[in-house]
Amino acid sequence: MNSPSYTVAVRALCEFTAKHGDLDLRFTPAPTALQGIEGHQVVAARRGPGYQAELPLCGEFGPLRVRGRADGYDAGRNRLEEVKTFRGRIDRLPENHRALHWAQAMVYGWLLCESKGLPDIELALVYFDVGSQRETVFTQQCTAHQLRQHFEQRCAAFLAWAEHELAHRGARDTALQQLRFPHAGFREGQRPLAEAVYNAARSGRCLMAQAPTGIGKTVGTLFPLLKAAPGQALDRVFFLTAKTSGRALALDAVALMRQADPALPLRTLELVARDKACEHPDKACHGEACPLAKGFYDRLPAAREAALAVPVWDRAAVRSLALAHEVCPYYLTQELARWSDLLVGDYNHYFDSAALLHGLANVQGWRVAVLVDEAHNLVERARAMYSAQLDPGGFALARRGAPAALKRPLGRVQRQWRELSAGLEGDYAVQPLPTTLIEALQQALAAITDHLAEHPTAVDAALQAFYFDALQFTRLAESFDEHSLFDLTRTPRGGCVPCLRNVIPAPFLKPRFQAAHTVTLFSATLHPAGYYRELLGLPEDTAVVDVASPFAAHQLSVQIAGDISTRFQHRGTSLAPVVQRMAAQYAVQPGNYLAFFSSFDYLEQVAELFTASHADVPVWRQSRGMTEEQQAAFLARFAPGGRGIGFAVLGGSFAEGIDLPGDRLIGAFIATLGLPQVNPVNEQIRRRIDQLCGTGFDYTYLYPGLQKVVQAAGRVIRTPQDRGVVHLLDDRFLRPAVQRLLPRWWQAPGCTQRG
Repeated sequence: MNSPSYTVAVRALCEFTAKHGDLDLRFTPAPTALQGIEGHQVVAARRGPGYQAELPLCGEFGPLRVRGRADGYDAGRNRLEEVKTFRGRIDRLPENHRALHWAQAMVYGWLLCESKGLPDIELALVYFDVGSQRETVFTQQCTAHQLRQHFEQRCAAFLAWAEHELAHRGARDTALQQLRFPHAGFREGQRPLAEAVYNAARSGRCLMAQAPTGIGKTVGTLFPLLKAAPGQALDRVFFLTAKTSGRALALDAVALMRQADPALPLRTLELVARDKACEHPDKACHGEACPLAKGFYDRLPAAREAALAVPVWDRAAVRSLALAHEVCPYYLTQELARWSDLLVGDYNHYFDSAALLHGLANVQGWRVAVLVDEAHNLVERARAMYSAQLDPGGFALARRGAPAALKRPLGRVQRQWRELSAGLEGDYAVQPLPTTLIEALQQALAAITDHLAEHPTAVDAALQAFYFDALQFTRLAESFDEHSLFDLTRTPRGGCVPCLRNVIPAPFLKPRFQAAHTVTLFSATLHPAGYYRELLGLPEDTAVVDVASPFAAHQLSVQIAGDISTRFQHRGTSLAPVVQRMAAQYAVQPGNYLAFFSSFDYLEQVAELFTASHADVPVWRQSRGMTEEQQAAFLARFAPGGRGIGFAVLGGSFAEGIDLPGDRLIGAFIATLGLPQVNPVNEQIRRRIDQLCGTGFDYTYLYPGLQKVVQAAGRVIRTPQDRGVVHLLDDRFLRPAVQRLLPRWWQAPGCTQRG
């Protein structure tokens, strides 16, 4: 039987063994990925006809299998080239970066010498400035013996870690094969959900799983995927959420599994946003300013080694490890992401254009499985990821404080922007992509990049903010197509806000689904399936499962107020009947209720009338921009045995993702159909979807609205023991097209049969 081998990329091997010194993130803008690819192509095109670009190489050292692609080899000159793209001054490149580049070149040098039987070779570091298109070349002549010694030293330094990783992988897979479900039995509905996830992993397919709230979807999806991991040779599992509360539920599920097996060798990492993890937000990310960046790479090995003794790398654990070893918590997390089995993070960690997890999976060659929690949120979140706009106020600040060298290129941007404003008729319009503005932005970006490369420590916040906004804008402009709109919105001062607005994120997300072995999207509201498949770009063979609810119709009384209209033009006349319905229900059965409205303005109008006429009923209200502490205080009012009504906005923080079982919540009033506002932007989105899909109204208004209604109503029944009532306060809930989108197990007077 062959002993197991450990495959490592040349870059990963050198980053592990050759990085040293400070963490240095002073703003020295790197070329984009596209510029990097184009730079490598330019260098290769300048070489002779015998030049070999992207040369695959591999070699072995004990159980290590080292692989990678050398940038180029000129057989006539016997020269191997390692090409690095940059912008600015080569003398500003940190010394530890140069050392890392030489380490990579020397490893590739040995792999080439070994494969071709070469006694020696010339190595060249080729630094290509994407701005000036100039090359700066550093060379050294090396014997095969020297390169072999270097290769073996690198491998020897990595070998102990690799052997530990091999042992960990074996122990992990053995433990996952024997993993037991963390409860005495499955809840009703949990087993078919778990089976669907497991089967999707076995067949290497994507899955859309609609399952009702309260059945334990987190455990019901995570457990079977972990069980499937050994058989499917999965390297990593990504659990992605829309909110912090979703991350907590995933970590709680892991804690439950650890109760059954305290020694479970499952490295679990919580990914946290940089602004939440930073210990010194007032300091720049380099050794001269931040003590946790000083000598970061020198202290990283000890911190990494110490992490192996910690079972779960949540935010608190990583912070404790980082501070104990005097390294940055955020960048320690980035390092631990390479060695984790289960990574719990936000949607953007995999689906964003610069996503950490997708990038790592691609570079490391991982076989990954992805779980997408509360996946009904992914459409809007993905649209935001692939949209960009330019803020006229921010641009004015950047231009005002810009140095003289940037006045001219920023002036060009201003002129093109003003022309757009002058040509805008009305307050909003969709227009063709303005190539002249894009060209002006690209020229300004090049000038700003050169300036910041020359002055890496003198960063103006407004200029940097505009730089990043413009960079995102121009990158999205490169991929602009019918999936997006370019629109202008008039500002109060007569200017305009240019926006690249994504409508259908499918073209951007489709490659991410294809890159994973299996992806499961789960939620209580993934109906109709075609809506999500089409907008998200899911594969045609995506499996769909609709888990039957474990709840019975007698648990939830659904009442439809057919005599009330909450349409905008009827808001004034709806106030009194809405208050009357709420008061009547409370009088019959006092307890804790949630009341949902379409906007804060409507909420306030109903709340004022209700408190004026029913002062004896406790009332508390959601307000705009509530902090986490204020949100917690709002939810704390729903105490067991308590009484009162919490007023909230549909689609907000309290309409999904909260758990109020038993008599903490016995009913909900939903005084809106949840349809997005009819406005010029949404109407343009509707028209574009109509052009591409033929389902403009449903995809823009109806489905997103009813999704929010079902999520909000799902707060009432959380367990088989719960009893409650939901009042749907709008006559449109009686329409068959609307009722077909409500849960099948609901029964209400006047309801038609739902599919």
